[in-house]
Amino acid sequence: MLPAMAKIQFFAFILLYVASNCISVNVDNISSDVRIKNVDRSIDISSQLVKTSSKITFENTGKVPVKQFLLAVEGAAKNNLAFIGARDSNNKDLRLVETTVKGYDNVKFWRVELKESVNAAASAVITSDAVFSKALLPHPTAITQQEDQLVKYNSNLYFYSPYKVLTQKTTVVLNTKSVESFTKVKPFSQQDGNINYGPYSNIEPFTEKELSLHYKNNSPFLTVTRLERLIEVSHWGNIAIEEIIEIEHSGAKLKGPFSRYDYQQDHHSGPASVRSYKTLLPASASDVYYRDTNGNISTSNMKVKKDSVELDLRPRYPLFGGWRSHYTLGYNVPSYEYLYHSGNEYLLKMRAVDHVFDDMQIDELVTKIILPEGSTSIKINFPFAVTRLPDSLHYTYLDTKGRPVITFKKSNVVENHIQDFQLRYTFPRILMLQEPLLVVGFLYALFLCVIVYVRLDFSIHKPEHLKE
Repeated sequence: MLPAMAKIQFFAFILLYVASNCISVNVDNISSDVRIKNVDRSIDISSQLVKTSSKITFENTGKVPVKQFLLAVEGAAKNNLAFIGARDSNNKDLRLVETTVKGYDNVKFWRVELKESVNAAASAVITSDAVFSKALLPHPTAITQQEDQLVKYNSNLYFYSPYKVLTQKTTVVLNTKSVESFTKVKPFSQQDGNINYGPYSNIEPFTEKELSLHYKNNSPFLTVTRLERLIEVSHWGNIAIEEIIEIEHSGAKLKGPFSRYDYQQDHHSGPASVRSYKTLLPASASDVYYRDTNGNISTSNMKVKKDSVELDLRPRYPLFGGWRSHYTLGYNVPSYEYLYHSGNEYLLKMRAVDHVFDDMQIDELVTKIILPEGSTSIKINFPFAVTRLPDSLHYTYLDTKGRPVITFKKSNVVENHIQDFQLRYTFPRILMLQEPLLVVGFLYALFLCVIVYVRLDFSIHKPEHLKE
């Protein structure tokens, strides 16, 4: 028999060995057989988000087929990255796996798994899309009510890659001609609100050169600091959804006093402020309500379209830089559109988050799913990485054991995360009779008590007998 300390050391060694093997699965090497022939890159900085799209043509210069490709994001930008994806030449999504490369600890890598191998001396085309949040910084950081908002963008002039790039071009989309300053590296050109860079030739792997732009951007700089989404599933034909939203104007802060009179009289007053924004709900949404701490907000409008319900949400006051708002939005949808079942097996397929506003960015999303009482064998699949929080119970009318609540959270959420999750669970259909039987039993007991009560005589007065 091994001593207790020896057993602990043995099991610790086994765990360390298993952990090291699991980590080594996501360690890749940079193939010297891969070379990028051309990159056409677009950087859209016309909104509060930075959206990049890179069309990459690479070739296999080796002698064996290549089945994967590495994408990289430099250390200065990795903390702002909200989403990254890749598509093949047929516009089909490719699977990305986050990985590491030895010796490049400050670089974030993804392994792109190609659907078909690229043979020796052959080429392939993939498109990489990425979205960065909070990469545009107000400069100056405070403006008056009448001033335009200027922002500054700093990035890499070259396409950051672990492979050599033979030639590349970059187009920066501004949608404005009001540019204070920008990086000038020949060849470049400026026209129609865009700045074109390149072509640049023979760029070595991991090359960085500063790209800086200072320009006018009055787009809505709105950030949802926290969104708590509650989905309550009912097997009686309805799914109730409620969202508690905390929102903030994250642009240049308002300097000086705010004049309501100037704001209403002059449409050019407060060009960087946010008067309203549009939220899109499912087409089948009904019983929509929108309220804040003071009650219902009647200044908003709802428009029913073929594929969605459009809400024009107008806060009680315009939002300037640094100003915040807090409100609750709720609605109902029919369960047959999202809930499927076969016998006692159920599948819930819904969005993790809805469209709050155009070019939205959410710091923290917390989604809670309340299932019917008695649900078991719960399994959930997410289309992206989330943090699963401990399950809990929710009690409401006629509950005995409580309803299971599944909770998860996600940070740095953008529109690309508007995707469906799948939740499977088992629910014995006989339990649907539980609540009606409880109501019937309660009414039966109540009527029985009433009958007994009216038939009992609690009087202490003795009745007088008639004398003969």
